[in-house]
This record gives sequence, C-alpha cells and structure tokens, in this order.
Amino acid sequence: MNISLPDTLKSFVDEQVSQRGYGTSSEYVRELIRKDQDRLHLRNLLLAGAASAPAASADATYFDGLRDRVRKAATPAARA
Repeated sequence: MNISLPDTLKSFVDEQVSQRGYGTSSEYVRELIRKDQDRLHLRNLLLAGAASAPAASADATYFDGLRDRVRKAATPAARA
C-alpha cells in the first residue's frame, strides 16, 4: 500500500519517526492504526455497556465483595 502525503505531513511523519525511535515511517503508521483500532474497540465496549441493562449498584458492599474475590484469586501459587 502506498500513501501520498503533502510535504507538511511527510515532514511531520519524518519528525515523529526520528524523535520517537521508529525505524521507518511504516512502523509509525502501523502504530497509529493499532491505536485507532484500540480506540474503536473501547468505544464499542462503552456503547455496548451504555445500551445494556442496569446492573447492581456499585456501593461499598459491592467493592468489599470485589476485593474479597481478588484476594482469593491471588493465592500463593498464583504469586509464585
């Protein structure tokens, strides 16, 4: 795939490549695409959550139970 950029954008990409330690402009563009994919995935998760039915309220009891489940999951074998 070839992408044409005006000189100002090409200069920007070249600066980013050198300043951020990318080996090539392709590496930089791939990273941008991955970040955009992640952003879209997160957006879809948030929209799905907003469209879902309400769950139980997140009060002190909820967080106490959550802490207990995390502590039980963090067994000595899991920490080794």
